[in-house]
Amino acid sequence: MGQIYLIRHGQASFGSADYDRLSELGVQQARVLGEWCAERRQGFTRVITGGMNRHRQTAVACLGELPRHLRKEGDWETDAGFAEYDHEEILIRARPEFADAEVLNRFLTDSGQPRQTFQLLFEAAMARWSSGEHDADYSESWNTFRQRCVAALQRVLMTPGESQTVVIFTSGGTISALCQHVMGLPDAKVFEINWSLVNSGVTRLLFNADRLSMSYLNNFSHLEWRAQPGSITYR
Repeated sequence: MGQIYLIRHGQASFGSADYDRLSELGVQQARVLGEWCAERRQGFTRVITGGMNRHRQTAVACLGELPRHLRKEGDWETDAGFAEYDHEEILIRARPEFADAEVLNRFLTDSGQPRQTFQLLFEAAMARWSSGEHDADYSESWNTFRQRCVAALQRVLMTPGESQTVVIFTSGGTISALCQHVMGLPDAKVFEINWSLVNSGVTRLLFNADRLSMSYLNNFSHLEWRAQPGSITYR
């Protein structure tokens, strides 16, 4: 059977002017994943990134730890179908006052619990986006996002070679949408998965000509293997 490894990017730069880059910890998470793969002689025959900077940085840091005989030689592929939803737009459509980053940062700081407060804000914004009642407000609706993620996966499955081992560096929302497709989950469960996904966590799918199935979800054994305080993050 073929294997598809969906890897969530390492920790991004939450709270900075440019979210779409890895933090120092995010780079380390990706490197530890690469060390873990090398230790287990896990190689890949095909490498795909979702087109975002944090995806590419995660791939570089992770695969750079693999010996040459385990890592894909030649060009990596980019498929924007595996890109994340626009989290900034989703938040601003629900709370227009936060289009001003200073207003948002001040609100989060004043709360005394910025990460927890942001999570609550974002959950509410995601509920609005996914309700289908405000689709015209967004450049990409929830259903359109989900369909493009599934279409990207289908492009991988249509490539000849059932024994290929594909690694896709992507984001939590994309992985959650693909899990919904594979397991037939309702929307509410998709977002439960999304909030639980660990940075640099691995989800594995198995496939052949007749079947696509889940092998495991959100494996972060590599971070426990090289356990350091604070190494397991969710944003």
